Amino acid sequence: MYAKALMWGMLVVPWISLFVLKPASIRRFMPVSIFAALIVTIVFEIAHAFRWWTILDKAIIVPWGYITNTAYTYGFFLIGTLWIFKFTYRRFWLYMLTNLVIDGVFQFGLDPLFARAGFYRFENITHWQTFLIMIGVAVLLYLYQMWQEGSISREVKKQDDPFELRLSRREKAR
Repeated sequence: MYAKALMWGMLVVPWISLFVLKPASIRRFMPVSIFAALIVTIVFEIAHAFRWWTILDKAIIVPWGYITNTAYTYGFFLIGTLWIFKFTYRRFWLYMLTNLVIDGVFQFGLDPLFARAGFYRFENITHWQTFLIMIGVAVLLYLYQMWQEGSISREVKKQDDPFELRLSRREKAR
């Protein structure tokens, strides 16, 4: 029961965090976030085919979840990508450093804990290899966002201040 609640929390809580973002930020960075979820879904499909890891019953919250960890991919990772781009886009080295730290903490800190808790089992891949795959995904996502910037209107870019969050309507009226 606790495991399923944790997985549902990983799926739902990140989405709730979007309420503090300005709509312009969501419009600007949601395409790269959706692309990120697609790429990670493909990585999970490849991992399933090559038996890199196996997702165990504790982590499955939807019927098709034995291939792709739904909570991670469409909750934590998708929304986490949006937040990372919100605060680091246009500063490539900060973006890469942020991804190195977050991916490192996840691969070498949280992943072993989740594996010991029985969420999944690594079989034909190491944490280092998974870490390098995720860094490659981060570079691909940055290139995609650079390409995507050409189709985003100047008005949306102006409205998106990387350090401003929408906390309340009262502040907007001031």
